[in-house]
Amino acid sequence: MKKLLAASFSLLTAISATAFAELKVGDPAPDFRLQATDGKTYRLSDFGGKETVVLAWFPRAFTSGCTIECKSLAENGHLIRKYRAAYFMISTDPLETNKSFGAAQGADFPLLSDPTEATARAYGVMSSYGVPYRHTFYIGLNGKIAAIDRNVNPATSAQDMAAMLGKLNTPKR
Repeated sequence: MKKLLAASFSLLTAISATAFAELKVGDPAPDFRLQATDGKTYRLSDFGGKETVVLAWFPRAFTSGCTIECKSLAENGHLIRKYRAAYFMISTDPLETNKSFGAAQGADFPLLSDPTEATARAYGVMSSYGVPYRHTFYIGLNGKIAAIDRNVNPATSAQDMAAMLGKLNTPKR
């Protein structure tokens, strides 16, 4: 019985570690199917080989850092649009909340909503206090994670994204 319990505990520990393993550069990016503020539904697999995808996770709409980040992207998105890349802010807020938030900040790019938190968990960004961490994932044309920024500066988010896209040799439009 003790051996069975020990084996079960080891198996559960291994499964938990795998389920919550932190994504790394070179890992395949988890696919998703999420609604956006522009009325469309996006899947990562729809971009395969066509565009680099940038997912800028943010904790909560209408909070100070998230407002600053959204304004940075709205005001300086032209720097990102020079590249063959699709970029999104993404949160676990309901779609209607993200629509109001995006409109209030003048966002000219889609915000994705993940109210079930399934995508946030797949990307390993859910914090213990119930909101996503502010992390940005860069997903290459091959569907693999090309870079991860875990130290996002909301005020320079657009400039930093454009710089990373350049560093990754993302093709220009």
